[in-house]
Amino acid sequence: MLVFYKARLAFLSVPKTGTSAYETALRPHADLVISEPPDLKHAPVYRYNRFIRPMFEKVCDVELEVMAVMREPISWLGSWWRYRQRPFMQGKPNATHDISFDDFVLAYMKGQRPGFANVGSQLKFLERQANGTGVTHLFRYEDQARLQSFLTDRVGVRFKLGRENVSPARRVELSEAVERRFRRKFAEEFALYDEIPTD
Repeated sequence: MLVFYKARLAFLSVPKTGTSAYETALRPHADLVISEPPDLKHAPVYRYNRFIRPMFEKVCDVELEVMAVMREPISWLGSWWRYRQRPFMQGKPNATHDISFDDFVLAYMKGQRPGFANVGSQLKFLERQANGTGVTHLFRYEDQARLQSFLTDRVGVRFKLGRENVSPARRVELSEAVERRFRRKFAEEFALYDEIPTD
């Protein structure tokens, strides 16, 4: 998570949306950087609302706007599936080396997800809270030009992105039957993604 006080902006780190690269590039310009532990680095809206927002509201009398990035839902799961195939994951309970992407998505759709498919939810991460706290500026991971342009204008700096936490290259293929089930069960997730402005 990055906070830019003068820009009145908090940048939440949705996992598997490239935010580690933004953290590295923008760290020198941020007033607050939370990179550890993962539960705080990747604090969702509800955790931001409970712990970070009140700090700025009570001490500084400031309400920050919140930005975040969302990845196309199938691509997001594909990134997790590939990420858990890094060499050092071999033999670990959450590894996906011997699991097809179909089986990974089917496991993700279960009520009780096995560890290897227990990767959270973008929809839950971004969920607006009862007091109105939510994401003010939501960007598609696939629309990097719009995201970078917004940050350059809002924070007032130019920056270059590197690549971090890159998942192993592997073809992500989902059968039509599993994709239909996934889209039906997670229709709200796809609807949220489809609502994100692209211009």
